[in-house]
Amino acid sequence: MNFSHIYSGNPVDRGEKERRDDQWIADKAKDPTSRFLPLHDLNVMVTEGGEDGLGWINVADLERLSVDATPIYLGMLDGTTHFVVDISGQEKAVAELSEGNGYRFVDARSVTDIISRPDSGIVAQARAQVNWHNRNGFCAICGGETFVKRGGQVRKCSKCDIENYPRTDPVIITVVSDGDRCLLGQSRRGRLSRTNTYSALAGFVDQGESIEEAVAREVMEEAGIQVGEVRYHSSQPWPFPSSLMIGCHADAATTEINFDADEMNDVKWFTRDEVVLALEGKSDTLALPQPIAIAHHLIRAWINGG
Repeated sequence: MNFSHIYSGNPVDRGEKERRDDQWIADKAKDPTSRFLPLHDLNVMVTEGGEDGLGWINVADLERLSVDATPIYLGMLDGTTHFVVDISGQEKAVAELSEGNGYRFVDARSVTDIISRPDSGIVAQARAQVNWHNRNGFCAICGGETFVKRGGQVRKCSKCDIENYPRTDPVIITVVSDGDRCLLGQSRRGRLSRTNTYSALAGFVDQGESIEEAVAREVMEEAGIQVGEVRYHSSQPWPFPSSLMIGCHADAATTEINFDADEMNDVKWFTRDEVVLALEGKSDTLALPQPIAIAHHLIRAWINGG
């Protein structure tokens, strides 16, 4: 298995069987041996000083801080139950944790610089789940209030009994090449639009669409390029808010660019030499995504012939 990407390699056993017992979940949420990871405005708590790591606390800490939130069950790790708890809006608890008590809250992107790769997988799960619960307090069918079931894997409507499950949005991200050149673009949206950074072309998979079809459609829409063979490379959970990046390489069937100016700021062919210089940080005209992103690894794999 390829757990090389940041946000991959989550070591937690998500506990499918345990989730079926709501009383077991409730008991574990009160168990003094259980561990809880606080999130504040989707920022992750880490320890401060010494070796940084995720800031796990116990039920006694939650009681002392008067935290009023439903813990979401992440799963089991080394025989211990792990939860995430959202303390957004509970400023007294946030202040007590982060003001001289050995903890601080860090953005979920930046935190990957100071935690282990397996812990980044836990962050991906925790952030995506908390974000989903925050957005789904009411039923999309009847508007009734929803409540947590199965430790947070389900929200059930209190009026129509419909069960709502967390969703993951599949996104294809593709490096297209024609031999010694690769096709990279710059979207009008997001952080890259005001820089010289170019990335792999990406877009959401439509309903009733295969990965290969999504690659062909997105590349045509964004760059006006037709593709031939599409090859899967690897995937990466991307919890902003809840995507699964499906990394591919594709062979160009045409080479004349006709990009969508409404969606893309620019699309260009770059030679292998240009990309190598950018990866080495020696280019004044091209910057590439950082290793946190699967795009970086797709580009590097193309350079290496993979």
